[in-house]
Amino acid sequence: MDHEHAIHEHTEHTHTAQAHTAHAHTAHAHTAHAHTAHGAHGSTGASWAMAAQATLHCLTGCAVGEVLGMVVGTAFGWGNLPTTLLAIVLAFFFGYALTMRGVLRAGVDFRTALRVALAADTVSIAVMELIDNGTILVWPAAMDAQLDDALFWISLAVSLVLAFIVTTPVNKWTIGRGKGHAVVHQYHH
Repeated sequence: MDHEHAIHEHTEHTHTAQAHTAHAHTAHAHTAHAHTAHGAHGSTGASWAMAAQATLHCLTGCAVGEVLGMVVGTAFGWGNLPTTLLAIVLAFFFGYALTMRGVLRAGVDFRTALRVALAADTVSIAVMELIDNGTILVWPAAMDAQLDDALFWISLAVSLVLAFIVTTPVNKWTIGRGKGHAVVHQYHH
């Protein structure tokens, strides 16, 4: 049982002014910590610049995985489904890997870094992948384009731009609530 819950464990008969003061002090300290750890994106919301930066960070990993998966699948002549699945898996892998790299540099163990990356990036990557792959899926002939076709590269680039545009407000919303990429901020130095 943590300290804050221990303070709450009192009965009406033992509730003293001292216990009440201790609870108020603990609540104040916790609130101060929360504002310090999360900066300006606590109850006031996140800025668009912060959301765009988080989205660009996430997009970097997604783009590396997405492009690599599409290139590998297309080069090996795989069908659309296995190529798309590989691209999605690699997008999540590289997205998480980039976040974990920074968190591990802060001296955190691997398991904690993985948990932070999962909490920070899962929603962002999922939205990006939905928009990115959805765009390519509905773009006429994009799924059948080969590496040497301009359509392959144009549709991929446009899909990533659209993924950025749609994901930025999602990241703004999650960061503003102390979720998503906000959980990584305490590990930045």
